Amino acid sequence: MNTTQMAFKKAAPRPIIPDSPEEILLDLSRRKIPGVLLHQGEVLRNYRQTAVDAPDVALQLPTGSGKTLVGLLVAEWRRRKFEERVVYLCPTRQLVNQVVEQADSQYGLSVTGFTGKAANYSASDKAEYMSAGRIAITTYNSLFNSKPFFSNAQTILLDDAHAAENYVSEAWSVHVDRTENAALHAALCNLLRPIIELTDYTKLTGRWHTPGDSTWVDKLPGPILGQLKDELIEVFDAHVEDTNLFHPWSMIRDHLPACNMFLGFHEILVRPLIPPTWTHQPFVSAKQRVYMSATLGGGGDLERLTGRKNIKRLAVPQGWDKQGIGRRFFMFPSLSLSDEVGLELRRNLMRAAGRSLVLVPSDKAVKKVADDVQKALKFKVFTASDIENSKQEFTQLPEAVAIVANRYDGIDFPGDACRLLFLDSLPRSTNLQESFVMSRMGANVIYNDRVMTRLVQAVGRCTRSLTDYSAVIASGEKLTEDLIDPVKRSFMHPELQAELKFGIEQSSKTTQADMLENFSIFLEHKKAWEQVNDDIVRDRQAAVQAPMPAMTDLAAAVGFEIEYQMRLWAGDFEGAMDKAESVLGSLNHSSLRGYRALWEYLAGSAAWFGNQAGITELRPKAKAHFLRAYEAASFVPWLIKMARIAPELQTQEAENSALYKQVERTEMELTRLGTVHDRAFAQLEADILNGLLGPQSTQVETRAFENAQVQLGRLLGFDAGKIEADATPDPWWLADESLCL
Repeated sequence: MNTTQMAFKKAAPRPIIPDSPEEILLDLSRRKIPGVLLHQGEVLRNYRQTAVDAPDVALQLPTGSGKTLVGLLVAEWRRRKFEERVVYLCPTRQLVNQVVEQADSQYGLSVTGFTGKAANYSASDKAEYMSAGRIAITTYNSLFNSKPFFSNAQTILLDDAHAAENYVSEAWSVHVDRTENAALHAALCNLLRPIIELTDYTKLTGRWHTPGDSTWVDKLPGPILGQLKDELIEVFDAHVEDTNLFHPWSMIRDHLPACNMFLGFHEILVRPLIPPTWTHQPFVSAKQRVYMSATLGGGGDLERLTGRKNIKRLAVPQGWDKQGIGRRFFMFPSLSLSDEVGLELRRNLMRAAGRSLVLVPSDKAVKKVADDVQKALKFKVFTASDIENSKQEFTQLPEAVAIVANRYDGIDFPGDACRLLFLDSLPRSTNLQESFVMSRMGANVIYNDRVMTRLVQAVGRCTRSLTDYSAVIASGEKLTEDLIDPVKRSFMHPELQAELKFGIEQSSKTTQADMLENFSIFLEHKKAWEQVNDDIVRDRQAAVQAPMPAMTDLAAAVGFEIEYQMRLWAGDFEGAMDKAESVLGSLNHSSLRGYRALWEYLAGSAAWFGNQAGITELRPKAKAHFLRAYEAASFVPWLIKMARIAPELQTQEAENSALYKQVERTEMELTRLGTVHDRAFAQLEADILNGLLGPQSTQVETRAFENAQVQLGRLLGFDAGKIEADATPDPWWLADESLCL
């Protein structure tokens, strides 16, 4: 009798489950490191003892101190011990690839990376994740969308959580770009034309603009948004299908009164103030969410970023309140050199270093730097897309420059990969909401933690371990101003304070030759540098990091802020107003005047919506809050628009709205010219005087005269311009729709 044997697969060996996450590494036979470092072990033990069952946990480790390893060990331990499906989120695809490669080549840990469309994920990879066989490494966007594949994760780790705001909120943010979404943008502009002022309309549509208009931002008042709700829905519905706006629009379509519409020079943004993550089941249904960050701050910013009210923070490892990672040598060319000599210095430093990294705020800036590098140095240039999958080609070339726009985290060049970092004009805001709150409401303090974190992330791109070192060349008016300000430096980590202090001293009253010689000494990193390093360490030990102002008030308010957004999202306008009033009750610090104005407006807007819904007793509340908003920030022209809702605001100050706008434009022009030194202002002054006082006998001189008129008008706060064509008028100075010179 013949029998047929079945070729059953042999069962895979059961994984060893250590008692603590830090012991996981010892069982990984392919690891290239002996074990966890002392500070990593301290964090992992603290997590095991105090935070295993907490729904939301935050781990703080300085940039470059190995938080990726800590996060992966927590993830692998939970996967083994509790047989959980674990998702590890990264901001970008490049970081997904980096974490996967690091896990495999350094730690000997097998994980699976998921990038691209879910439809293209392999069946075996999906099966391994679904059965809790491997950790899934993917992007934030893979979880925060309307139909995520990772809908049933039991543990979610959010890497670089301090930079997560844009990635999390994108699921509820509709960005209507003037170029990419031209038809929709034009339709929205047509709808808004009767509502907004002519000068704002010309900025929104890009018909003509002054140099400072690229940073212009405004907000459509909530009551006006409510009045236009049906028309807005019709316009969006007609344009978003089969576009990248469809999914975020579907998330907010039925909740427009809970959103804000921001108007900018390049785009229109519609989004809620705080991302309503409590409505996103793939996120809230997880047993635990672990937030990993270089800094967690003390003002509740992480809670605002993620929409979570109660996040358990684990203490910073002992000693890291003073010590940092690696050594940075800061140089500030603008403190001693002209722009032309500063450009020459940049080229010479690049020649000396061989490989360098340049972080800039825009794609336009990328092209400008790339063109100069290729023309003057003939070095190969790499952009962000060139190094997204691998940095190997860049690091193997003896002479190369990587230029990356608007990315200040996640691009790591440890060891000899890169010793020279150029940091140009760190952006203070990354979306129109941040820009509006800071520039129009004067509420910079709310984002102090966030801006500081971006700075720390940026300067640490080439110092990823204790033995790393790199020079950091800081340029850009605002960035230089922030870094040399003693008060702002006092809020920084002691290590960074000491490095900046030394860099400022060496960059003042010096020459290009001295800067190049200092860089050479630093690059050699031998005895000549050793004494300098000892001085920096002594300054570090003496430095004390001061708490940022108003952090206690902001931390007390954040829970109410989230509850306000929850009530508003659910259509409970009276409840939203109550929570906004609770926020106001927490904001007592004198530096929070602008933020109080914002929340007075938000409370009034919620009350207005409630009145429109039939709760008539909320009408006096709306008027009272709008009035207090105006009183708290009467210099903000935008708040005068509330006069349309509350007639009591028709004061003499409201009638002077043109004057307020003129003052605001003058301030923007002076900011553009810079405050660290007066070279740009002095040059503009000379151009204006020469143009106005010179002879008017030729066409060229006539143009100089008219150009000087335009420049003077802009300096005085007018929208000034001149069109060169037949039968066109002389230069004009426009204050508002009723006053034009």
